[in-house]
Amino acid sequence: MLASSFRRSMPHSAVRAASQRTIAISQHMMSTSSSSTVPPEPTVQFQSVSSLRTYILNRPSKLNALDEPMLSTLRPKIEEWSTSDLCGTIVGRGVGRAFCIGGDVANVVKDAADPATRPRAIDYFKREFEMDYILAALKKPYVAILDGMTMGGGVGLVANAPFRIATENTVFAMPETKIGYCPDVGGNFFLSRMDGELGTYLALTSETLSGRAVFEHGVATHFIPSRRIPMLLDRLAELDQPSADLINRTIEELSSEREPSEASSPFIGAKRTALDSAFRHNTVEKITEELEALSRTSEDASVKQWAADTLNTLHMNSPTSLKVALKAIRRGKKLTLLETLDMELKIATAFCSGASPDFFTGVQAVIVDKIKGVRPNWSPSNLKDVSPQIIANFFEPSSPYLSSAPELTFPAEVTSGTLTNPMKYALPTEEEIGSVVMGSHASGGAVGIRFDELLARFAELRPSKLGVKEKLYEVVQRRCEITDNADGNRVWLKWIHAPKLSR
Repeated sequence: MLASSFRRSMPHSAVRAASQRTIAISQHMMSTSSSSTVPPEPTVQFQSVSSLRTYILNRPSKLNALDEPMLSTLRPKIEEWSTSDLCGTIVGRGVGRAFCIGGDVANVVKDAADPATRPRAIDYFKREFEMDYILAALKKPYVAILDGMTMGGGVGLVANAPFRIATENTVFAMPETKIGYCPDVGGNFFLSRMDGELGTYLALTSETLSGRAVFEHGVATHFIPSRRIPMLLDRLAELDQPSADLINRTIEELSSEREPSEASSPFIGAKRTALDSAFRHNTVEKITEELEALSRTSEDASVKQWAADTLNTLHMNSPTSLKVALKAIRRGKKLTLLETLDMELKIATAFCSGASPDFFTGVQAVIVDKIKGVRPNWSPSNLKDVSPQIIANFFEPSSPYLSSAPELTFPAEVTSGTLTNPMKYALPTEEEIGSVVMGSHASGGAVGIRFDELLARFAELRPSKLGVKEKLYEVVQRRCEITDNADGNRVWLKWIHAPKLSR
C-alpha cells in the first residue's frame, strides 16, 4: 500500500527510470550469481537408462575435439561399464554438428615444441590410442552414432565398433596429411582394409566421404536418417541385455534405402577403377606419375578431371607426410590393430620429437592461422627431396626420434580374447563378394555363379540388409566379366583379379 502510494506520487518518467534501474540491477545480480554458482557443463556426459549406457561428447563450440580432460573422464567410465553386469549396450554420440572433429592437436603441438613439455604431448597420443583400443576391445555391444563430422581422433573412437551409424549429416575424413602429420588412431589398420585402394586414397589426400557414401564404402555399418536417431535410442533403451544380432535387427528396422534425389558416391564406375589403379603403387612418385598420365590421356572426362584435382590435392599436402602415410598404411595391412597402434605411437613420437618440422608448420597454418588455399611451407618442399633416411626416422628402431616412445598399457582383461569383427554387420566387402563369385567363400559355394544366384547367396549371408543389392550391382559391373556358355542357358560371372584401367 505504501509502495503503491509512493509510485502514484512520482512522475511517470521517474517511475520508468526507477523500474529500468531495478530491472538492470536484478539482471546484473542474476548474471553474477549464475556465473559464480553454475559450473560449466562437463565436456563428456554419461547417461544410464535401463541396461543402456551412453557417453556424450559435449564440447560443441570446439566440434567435440578430444582434449586431455575428456580422455581422463572417458576412460574410467568405459572400463567400469565394460565389466558391469548392469550394462547391456554402450552408445557413443556427440552434441552439435560433430561426433568428434579429432584430437586437440593445437595444444599437442604447443607442448611438443618445448622439450620441457614434449613428454606431455607424447603422453596425449599414448592415452588417446589406449582409449581407441579399449573401445575396440569392449565385451559389450557398442553402437557409435556418427551424426555429424567424424574425423581423425573421432574416427579412432568408433572405427572398430560393431555398429557404426551414419546419417545424412555424417562427414568422414582422416585429414592428417593436410597438417603435416600421418593418419593414426588405428587408421592404418582400418583404412588398409577398405575396398580396393580407397583407404590409401583417403589417407594420402585427406579427402572426405559424406552421408550415405560413408555407409556404402564400409566406414559405417548402417545408414539411418538423422530424424530417426531419437527413436533408435528409445528402442535400444527398451532392450535388456540384448544380443548383437538383436541390436543389428533393431538398427536395420530404422534404416532407409537410397532416395532418388540422393547423389551417388563419387567413387564408383570408371573413376573408382582409376583410383584403384593409381593408388595401388608403393611409392608416392608412382602414384603421381599415373595420375599425371590419367589427367592427360584418359578418354573419360570425369576421370581426367578427378586425376587433375587429385594431383593438386596431393601437391598441397606435406611431401614427408605423404611418404610416411603410404609406408604406414602398407605396413598396417599386415598388422593387428594393437600392432598398428604401437607403430602409430612411434610415428607420433617421431613427429613430436622433430623428425619433420611439417607437423608444427601444418598445425600452425591450417588450424591456428586457418590459412586456406595457400600451400604451407613444407620442408622438404618436394617429394624427390624426402630421402629414405627421413622416412626411416619414423619407423626404424635405431631412429633417435623414437627413443622416447612409450609402450601402450592396458588392464589384462582388455587384451584377452578376440576382437569383434568390425565388418560383421556392414555391407559385404569386395573381397567377400569376389570369394563368392570364385567359389572360395568360407561357407562354401560353386565356381560358376549367375548374378541372380549371387543376390540369393547374399540374401542368406546378409538377411534383410538394406544396400546389399546396390553394392553387388556396382561391384559386379566394375570387377566382373560375363561368360556365356553359348547354349543360351547359363551366363556366368568371372572375377577380374586386377582392375582394368581404360585411358
